[in-house]
Amino acid sequence: MVCRFLVCLVLLLFPLPAEAEKGEVPFQPGERLTFHVRWAFIHAGEGTLEVHPVTEVNGSRARHFSFTARTSGLADVFYKVRDRLDGYADDSMTRSLLFTKHQDGKRHRRVVVPFDWKNNTAQYTDRDDVRDPIAILPGSFDLLSVFYAFRFFDLREGLVLRLPVTDGKKCIIGKATVVRRETIRVKGASYDTFLVEPDLEHMGGVFEQKRDSRLKVWVTADGMSIPVRIESEVMVGSFVAELVSMENGR
Repeated sequence: MVCRFLVCLVLLLFPLPAEAEKGEVPFQPGERLTFHVRWAFIHAGEGTLEVHPVTEVNGSRARHFSFTARTSGLADVFYKVRDRLDGYADDSMTRSLLFTKHQDGKRHRRVVVPFDWKNNTAQYTDRDDVRDPIAILPGSFDLLSVFYAFRFFDLREGLVLRLPVTDGKKCIIGKATVVRRETIRVKGASYDTFLVEPDLEHMGGVFEQKRDSRLKVWVTADGMSIPVRIESEVMVGSFVAELVSMENGR
């Protein structure tokens, strides 16, 4: 499912290695990654990650990222998705400033989560659903910007990654483990990758995994950490997401 694909990107990306050193910026405005998603044996739809030009949020320079997801064919019948997420992080990529989510498929939402760093809080609103602000940890990221923050750091086998992440309703420390380095083939192309396994302990409902199943994410080992393949079994079936095109914006 395209929705599941999005959550997988997010959960891969919960964490940053505190002991790692930042390298060069691994992405530029204009980067666009497109994925095809299979749910069970059917083509479920498409997801796209994009890096937009630097903008401004409440007077601060902000890096702008977006994720769009769209189901097609039979997947539209079972679970129609027309989603867009936008994440805004500070220019130095140390924390998030704003997160929005628009859903117009089976569900309809207009979520806005502003980050108030004077008071160290974030607040979730969805039209008339206005939640109380919650306390957030220093350096917290939203569910999309965390993916791009993750890409700044060098990976190695056995590394355990941690980072505070919030959706405006709760703030948690996510965790993922770099299992091994391996070469895989995706859509006829060969990639040198790291296999990363995120911890889904905090997820439930439709995102709950089957007993003993694992979420697996392969990211390139070239310092850019681009996801090329994601697969898992969940309570509603299995899915695979694969990279089919990339524009790097350089």
